[in-house]
Amino acid sequence: MLDKLFVLSQYLTPQLALSRLAGRLADSDRSPALKNRTIQWFIDRYGVDMSEAAEPDPTAYPTFNAFFTRALKPGARPVAGGDEVLVSPADGAISQLGEVTGDRVFQAKGQSFSLVELLGGDPQRAEPFAEGAFATIYLAPRDYHRIHMPVAGQLREMIHVPGRLFSVNPATAANVPNLFARNERVVCLFDTAAGPLALVLVGAMIVGSVETTWAGVVVPGSGPVTECRYQDDKAIRFAKGEEMGRFRLGSTVIMVMPKGRVHWNRDQVPGKSVRMGEAFGTLA
Repeated sequence: MLDKLFVLSQYLTPQLALSRLAGRLADSDRSPALKNRTIQWFIDRYGVDMSEAAEPDPTAYPTFNAFFTRALKPGARPVAGGDEVLVSPADGAISQLGEVTGDRVFQAKGQSFSLVELLGGDPQRAEPFAEGAFATIYLAPRDYHRIHMPVAGQLREMIHVPGRLFSVNPATAANVPNLFARNERVVCLFDTAAGPLALVLVGAMIVGSVETTWAGVVVPGSGPVTECRYQDDKAIRFAKGEEMGRFRLGSTVIMVMPKGRVHWNRDQVPGKSVRMGEAFGTLA
């Protein structure tokens, strides 16, 4: 009952206005004392481990978002070696993983969503991933919130898809139909040695914005779908484990690859906690 009331409240909440306000407050440096109290409350409330942060002093961060997107100490997240090894792109918990069934990607408790819609509404863009493999990783508030490449690749296209801003926690995933294809998201398509890779950064309630290392902050909005292609002189290449984006307040990452190109490790199952850089699957 509480879960259903929580979900109902999100339909009634002005999601975009609230998220924009939260984003402005998280970026504000006008009240250092309030910022410091907020950061300390957050650390205590969610059990954030500051010992692994490159800057372990919470008061050293100029804004809450600077703290939230903090870098880690060198070596805090070793990246599993081997060209055939695909690694986790983020810290978090596996929400779901498995195979795409036709155009449907499993969400939770009988819920699924459209692959075509997830990737921005173009059937040709989604076609290479039909019957492929997907993995959904949920980032909790305590987690490290930078996103890294699971395998080496070259950026081909970025698609910003405006949408709703429902929370993406397990309760909402179980009760909001088509959740990940309804929420605001940034779709990043890469070419890799094992074929195309889609990394989808899904926005959520209170998420100030999504940021990529090549385009900067992608501000939530209600405009049309926008597409940016990166080819020839605009080509951008990434090594495995290299940072490609971050959440300015937390959310979810979805990886998708074509059929037969990756096999998820047997120990990677829904509900399991993962860390960026750990072996997640084997490329075919």
